[in-house]
Amino acid sequence: MELNGSSPAIDYDDLFDTISELVLLHSPSGVEAEIDKVLLDRFQALGVETWQDRASNIIAKIPGSKEGNAIAITAHKDEIGAAVKSIEAEGCLQVRRLGGSFPWVYGEGVVDIIGDRQTISGILSFGSRHVSHESPQKAQQEDAPLLWEDAWVETKCTDEELEKSGVRPGSRVVVGKHRKRPFRLKNYIASYTLDNKASVAILLLLAKYLTNPPVDVYLVASAKEEVGAIGALYFTQNQALDALIALEICPLAAEFALQSDRAPVLLSRDSYGIYDENLNAEILQAAKKARIPLQFAALEGFGSDGSIAMKFGHVARAACLSFPTENTHGYEIAHLEAIANCVKVLLSYGSNSEFLKDMY
Repeated sequence: MELNGSSPAIDYDDLFDTISELVLLHSPSGVEAEIDKVLLDRFQALGVETWQDRASNIIAKIPGSKEGNAIAITAHKDEIGAAVKSIEAEGCLQVRRLGGSFPWVYGEGVVDIIGDRQTISGILSFGSRHVSHESPQKAQQEDAPLLWEDAWVETKCTDEELEKSGVRPGSRVVVGKHRKRPFRLKNYIASYTLDNKASVAILLLLAKYLTNPPVDVYLVASAKEEVGAIGALYFTQNQALDALIALEICPLAAEFALQSDRAPVLLSRDSYGIYDENLNAEILQAAKKARIPLQFAALEGFGSDGSIAMKFGHVARAACLSFPTENTHGYEIAHLEAIANCVKVLLSYGSNSEFLKDMY
């Protein structure tokens, strides 16, 4: 693949700003219209063919010089959160998890409830602490985990006000926007929903720098990944691909022996199965060519568009390139250079025709 110029110099300030813009666009699984419009506009402004399919994936196509054996690079655009289960007296909402969210990670504070006609705010609440064992909250102080069943959202709205906003069972609940605003720690970015808004930023950079690939490349901002990779499964069922590379966060924990630094992480397996070793070897060689170090991990309790599509037989080869992230599914922290290096690895992968010789 050719680049628009030589190997791109990625400005960390610009990268931080792009991720910040994406983070502040609410996109809980299945209610992703706020980010959809921005992504359509951003891809089209870069001059690439762009559309949205019936599964709500946003797709940008970089046409190749030869037909057949296309590849896809995916980054899911949805985020975790909660959904309204029921509405009780005085605008109190019972909520349940959407994706891998935990109430204690968010803490008490402002959440946004996305109604059919209006987004309103409420307070995620756990109850008072100055209580005795007669109150259920006492158990959370001492010996019981805090579950969604123990939490609620106070809106102080009347039934009529909730109805006017279109808040109902099924309405999505996410961290309030003023709490989501990213914070800069030197060359680190800290924020909710870096999973997977930072990877969507990588797609935008690939759309900017990637031209004239040997085969068609589909950049897919996939929908509803956090609830089963629904968007990616739809796309891979309807588009013939030689390979799929998923962009993701990679959890940092002592059990994985990974470093929080500039080196991206290449996965060998996760909860859904193994990744393709030949594709991983090609990505590793591309990273070496670009002089970018990689780390390696085998994860539990994790899945990606790639491993799920491969498990269900939608693609023959899949890989997952990720950036190390602290506090995953919480207030996440990632190194901006690791995010930028994912772009450079993928550009290096495509620029070496030797890696793609079996695809022509």
